[in-house]
Amino acid sequence: MFTAIVIGFTSCKKWLDINVDPATPQTTKAEYLLAPIMFQMANNTATDNRLIFKYTQDMFGQDVTSFTIAWEKHGYQSASDLGGSMWRMVYINLGLNLEAMIKDAEATDKWTYAGIGYAIKAWSYQLLTDAHGPVILDEAFANQLKFKYQDQPEVYAKVRLWSQKALECFNKTDAAGTIALLAGVSGDQMYKGDRVKWRKFVYGLLAQQYSHLINKAEFNTQYADSVTKYVDLSFSSAADDATITFGGTNAADSNPFSQNFGMYTATSTAAPTYGRIGQPIVSLLTGGVRGTAAVDPTVPGVDPRLTRMMNPIPTTGIYRGALPFNGTATTPHILGALSGTSVLPFPGKYIFSNSARYPIMSYAQLQLAKAEAQFRKGNLASAFTSYVNGIRGHMEFVNLYGRNGSPAAATISATEINAYLASTEVAQNATALTIADIMQQKYISQWGWAGMEQWSDLRKYHYDPLVYKTYRQLEVGDFFERNNGKYAYRLRPRYASEYIWNQEELARWGGLATDYHTLETWSNLP
Repeated sequence: MFTAIVIGFTSCKKWLDINVDPATPQTTKAEYLLAPIMFQMANNTATDNRLIFKYTQDMFGQDVTSFTIAWEKHGYQSASDLGGSMWRMVYINLGLNLEAMIKDAEATDKWTYAGIGYAIKAWSYQLLTDAHGPVILDEAFANQLKFKYQDQPEVYAKVRLWSQKALECFNKTDAAGTIALLAGVSGDQMYKGDRVKWRKFVYGLLAQQYSHLINKAEFNTQYADSVTKYVDLSFSSAADDATITFGGTNAADSNPFSQNFGMYTATSTAAPTYGRIGQPIVSLLTGGVRGTAAVDPTVPGVDPRLTRMMNPIPTTGIYRGALPFNGTATTPHILGALSGTSVLPFPGKYIFSNSARYPIMSYAQLQLAKAEAQFRKGNLASAFTSYVNGIRGHMEFVNLYGRNGSPAAATISATEINAYLASTEVAQNATALTIADIMQQKYISQWGWAGMEQWSDLRKYHYDPLVYKTYRQLEVGDFFERNNGKYAYRLRPRYASEYIWNQEELARWGGLATDYHTLETWSNLP
């Protein structure tokens, strides 16, 4: 009888297998998943940056549509998934693909793949919770329709756990051939399997997490030292920066800025909506860090980054940025789109080029995070050294990754760097250094790409005009009508499924309130 049952089961199994094709297996290998995962890291952060940049005033729209005005007034669009790209990235685009990559890598001793997987997982959840506050954590991939949210303290702890697991994986011996796979064309698009640099990336992520907690009572006694510790273990120069490679030979292999900011075609409909340079960065690069920004400059000042990062208005030669909810297609107070030329193939300016490397984390921003931590702890001499390192690091960043256009911008020379460091725009000693000096230089170094870190910085200082001197402060009548006169501090859950299936959980956190996005996230609170 037992034999008959086994034979029957075997026959049934063979009959079911007629729809299984060995050429298209239902499970996949880690090496097939990593490159698409890295594309999604860039694509989804770029997509959400379109909206976050309106909160940070990195960029504005040239039009005055209700869409543009809503976000620039620190509001949002109702019945829209805009602002949900990082949510989609964590739970769908990376989602089970990332879980499968880690699982296969651990099962086959491809430990560098596993470490990269845990590093990306930690990075993605850090971004997600910083954007939304409470998110789905332990129940993320459960087979259910309703999910419990968990707040930042628990997510931050998981980020640290996954970071540790990544570091442990990087200490294990890979199976033969693993590094060759990572170094291949479809392998690791960031570091080609270089474990040393991946460890530095993980340490940089931990430094960023602790740097968000300046309002906690423990910051000066504990967290500031953690920032310094992890920055010192992280990037040694801009050559270590985490950037993702794009070939730029076709739309599928182009820097995601080309799809999300419309930089590269003269007739793009996206450029007026998303890609007009904000006045705050123009003011910082034309004398506004420590002095008064030049009015309508046509001749670049002492900061050599101005001409490398943007173009003047083509018809006048004036450097002037856009203002919130004030753009029009006919008013010449707005710099042109970020394309470096009006001649085909529109190669782009600075990091806004089809073939530019897409930045994820930089030495400059980490050095300035370290300067901030040391300054707040009272270690002014060390803070000054890190501050200067951060400025030099961003000059190096521009030279390595931001010299696009037609023709390509000239390298920033040592003479130009030294002249800027000796200028009145830079603190000349530790005694003269202020937190505004540090944070405004960090704003410059992160402009145009590091939307979440930029917004984290602004929020933890509560949009302070004494720290961010060129940020256009909104007046009472400027705010979105549902804000009750408050700035945005989180993105609303943007997927309709959350409001349909998970409404009870949203209500538990206040997520159904029209001003939910103005509630401060835990990381910003005392």
